[in-house]
Amino acid sequence: MRARSTLFTLYMEYLYPGNRAWVGDLIRWMEALGFSEPAVRAAVSRSVKSGWIIPEKDGRKAYYRLSDRVAWQVEQVRDRLYQNVGQWDGQWRILIYAVPEAKRTVRDRFRNELVLLGFGTPSPGVWVSPTASLEAARDLVRFYGLGGYVELFQAQRFTAGNPLELVRKAYNLDAAQQRYREFVRLHPFNPKTPEEAFVRLTRLVHEARKLLFLDPGLPPELTPPGFLGPEAHQRFLELHAYFGQKARPMLERESAAAD
Repeated sequence: MRARSTLFTLYMEYLYPGNRAWVGDLIRWMEALGFSEPAVRAAVSRSVKSGWIIPEKDGRKAYYRLSDRVAWQVEQVRDRLYQNVGQWDGQWRILIYAVPEAKRTVRDRFRNELVLLGFGTPSPGVWVSPTASLEAARDLVRFYGLGGYVELFQAQRFTAGNPLELVRKAYNLDAAQQRYREFVRLHPFNPKTPEEAFVRLTRLVHEARKLLFLDPGLPPELTPPGFLGPEAHQRFLELHAYFGQKARPMLERESAAAD
């Protein structure tokens, strides 16, 4: 776990929807996760310089609020991480782009965030998803100013072949399956302290959100035989509830300290 990536996890899990943190909470939480105070302050400083978080003063206390852009990203991750995948509506979300080389940097950032939304690419310039939000995709196109280079639509069929073949081309399901095998073997244990439960919960969420880059949250109709995605997601929700309950006293205590 890297410091700035861990900050994102903390905001996503513990500070939503207010998206505002007292610096004392950030330091204590990250020290519990093995980061030193100087490392935390350095990560916060870099995040401020990049526009990721915005400093605010409340009396003598320092707070940090997510920028609107990162708050949007947090919401997209939460929508995917905590929702159960229902029955597929039979529609493919399809995005086709032709972005000129002069906009390569913008294009690369755009592509990274398409993955965040659950899109995969079966061929260059073509992105598909059975579950992604078209509204979120349109937000992304507008943010990067790519409306003139992108076609975004929805259709029942994208190819004449087996939809499972399209899924295999668009997503690295072999890598996802390997990670899921490890995930489903996780078992709850009785944490000795709320702090220990907090550490387990944070690491659980941190690993689960990284899996979103491998699996869009496939509906049962589009999962290959034996694919462990649905089972792993259910296991995540169970462990999330278990460790969340055990960690609550620590989180309530830290929040009270900021008042």
